[in-house]
Amino acid sequence: MNATLLGFRCAQCGQTFAPDEAQYTCPRDGSNLDACYDYAAIARAVDPRAIAATPDRSAWHYGVLLPTTVPGHGLLPPTPLTSFGWSPLYRAPRLEGSMGVRAIWLKDDTRLPSSSFKDRASSMVIARALETGVTTICAASTGNAASSLVTLCAGTGIRTVIFVPQSTPEGKLAQILIHGASVYAVEGSYDDAFELAVQASQTFGWYNRNTGVNPYTREGKKTAAFEIAEELGRKGEGEFRTSSPLHLFTPSPFRAPDVVVAPVGDGNIISGLHKGFKDLLALGWIEKMPRFIGVTATLAPALYRAWQSGTEHIETMPSSTIASGISVDLPRDGIMALRAIRETGGVFVEATDEEMLDAMGVLARDAAVFVEPACAAVYVGLRKALQLGAIQGDDEVVLQLTGSGLKDVKSALAATAGRIHRIQGRLGEIRD
Repeated sequence: MNATLLGFRCAQCGQTFAPDEAQYTCPRDGSNLDACYDYAAIARAVDPRAIAATPDRSAWHYGVLLPTTVPGHGLLPPTPLTSFGWSPLYRAPRLEGSMGVRAIWLKDDTRLPSSSFKDRASSMVIARALETGVTTICAASTGNAASSLVTLCAGTGIRTVIFVPQSTPEGKLAQILIHGASVYAVEGSYDDAFELAVQASQTFGWYNRNTGVNPYTREGKKTAAFEIAEELGRKGEGEFRTSSPLHLFTPSPFRAPDVVVAPVGDGNIISGLHKGFKDLLALGWIEKMPRFIGVTATLAPALYRAWQSGTEHIETMPSSTIASGISVDLPRDGIMALRAIRETGGVFVEATDEEMLDAMGVLARDAAVFVEPACAAVYVGLRKALQLGAIQGDDEVVLQLTGSGLKDVKSALAATAGRIHRIQGRLGEIRD
């Protein structure tokens, strides 16, 4: 365990607990926990330029800012678990031109081992499991969290038990099954699968990966923020200066964008990104926080309604969107997601199923990325945030891509405007 991890703080009551005092949620009120670090000690001991200069091109080179790491990392041969991270950050000039935005970057986590952003959360949960001798991990998922867990567990000796709703796309089920997981398709929604996973973990002593239950998921997802800031720092745009009392080294190799746009289901992705940038700001390694734009599905309205209400009260509301990755009745990390938006001056916007299908085509044709509907929601969010004035033309924007289009081929076929020309094989038919 990282010596600079002070413990975990409850998001509701504010009570803090020692690192081994609370495994999942707050023992007092059952709310989500957030990891706390000794930032002053980290700032004194670590030069951010040394982190950027490390030859380790994986997310684990941020070990000083993580609660745990893979036992023996650096000595073990490369595997998906030991080498995950460092997905590409692409510039999207055609989108910049069509949208009238100075700079648009795509953080492409469809390039991670399981083709999903969820690898970041699973890697941290697995590292914690290896550290504590866990032999079985369970999870509820609409597909991506489960496929990431089973992919990264492969070869570790850890058994995986997965609960999915029966509506889970076949592409995701195939990826889960091929890695040898025990899979239970639950009659009902993701939330039904979630509750069953909680009960099973309590009954059988399995380690629970579930979002909103396991605090290590957010700590894994924040590594995307570290990578974005380091990659932007490498790409330049001026020398960094800060007046932070913690920042001892100038210039910093890290730089924050103006805006980050992310899809939101349970809320754990955007809360993780927010946590990552907060860590960097607390250390004085970046000079500002980006504004966050959260994109929910119109047919999964719970979090958007809470945003509209101006409160942190989130009601359970049935979801029926085709975007399985953000189809959630009750967002399990919703409070932290709301805070990520409100604390940074951002907004929530909604995306209809039709808008997400259209966005899949736009991103494929104009940005050369093939993504699933939940991921394509970020393009809808970009467009609507511009209309609302939440994004300005001179902003630098990062779109967080979260899942490959191969995860949901049915939606991809529904999204395409092209058609197959069936011919008998004669050149004249092509001319015609």
